[in-house]
Amino acid sequence: MDVRVIGRIAALALAAPVGLAIAVAPASAAAVTTLYYSSSGAPDYLAQIDQGAANWNAAVTDVKLVKRNTSATIKFHEIHSGGSYTNTNGHGRGDIYLDTSQVAEGFDPTRIAAHELGHNLGLPDHYTGPCTELMSGHGPGTACKNAKPSAAEAAKVQSLWVNGFAVTRAESRNVA
Repeated sequence: MDVRVIGRIAALALAAPVGLAIAVAPASAAAVTTLYYSSSGAPDYLAQIDQGAANWNAAVTDVKLVKRNTSATIKFHEIHSGGSYTNTNGHGRGDIYLDTSQVAEGFDPTRIAAHELGHNLGLPDHYTGPCTELMSGHGPGTACKNAKPSAAEAAKVQSLWVNGFAVTRAESRNVA
């Protein structure tokens, strides 16, 4: 190493104020994985999609959903028949199709959006579950307006995302 470089490093070290503290995060602190979603393809449900994402953000800490219209890995689309569904790899990438005819039947669009986001976070359907389970989807009927994940669903997402983008399965899935 050049003597001048060593001298500059030594001079900087000596010039640093005494008592300067450096904050170091604990080794156990988990990094947050940020996933970007776009709702521009479902213009009639922007507020409901944002609320569904906010519900997940309030329930989990290892992954965060952030709205972004460009370079999003999760994209919402509005369709008019066939039922709402997701085509996803279950780990942060996918296309969500929100069916306007289901909303017209009385199904809650915020619940639909949050449910489909759950698939992109790695959760399967559980149609026989109660309304308190977000992933019970349309199983509890149109009276169910719960759009928040249960504690068990949030814990499962936490366990799937504790290591960030670690791939849990390679194949894409098409789920309702």
